[in-house]
Amino acid sequence: QGNMAFAGKYEFESDENYDDFVRKIGLPGDKIEMGRNCKIITEVMQNGNDFTWTQHFPGGHTTTNSFTIDKEADMETMGGKKLLNLFLLQAIVKMEDGKMVADFPNYHHTEEVCGEKLIEISTTAGVVYKRTNKRIA
Repeated sequence: QGNMAFAGKYEFESDENYDDFVRKIGLPGDKIEMGRNCKIITEVMQNGNDFTWTQHFPGGHTTTNSFTIDKEADMETMGGKKLLNLFLLQAIVKMEDGKMVADFPNYHHTEEVCGEKLIEISTTAGVVYKRTNKRIA
């Protein structure tokens, strides 16, 4: 679990099933358009089991989640009524086979690093959304 593989800076590269996924979790049409092929920059800082996960959106909006593996934390996620349709909820992030895993009320989410890519997979109601990010630092 002391793996530093996640630390780094990543840029959005591609995604699969975005529209189907965000419709299933209830994002309104204007937010779906805003997020489509959004060049998000993700920065991950890691100190042992403590993580700070920051996403920089075009236009200057940023979300930051800080959490410790296996401890409950407040997380800002897709699907709610806040800015850019993000919302705050409690989740426990676990480490399973080198992947970060979190269960949110409306979807299951995993993150893993494969070579120079950060792969994010979210699943809801049978729809699998995959976002691939390339390491830039």
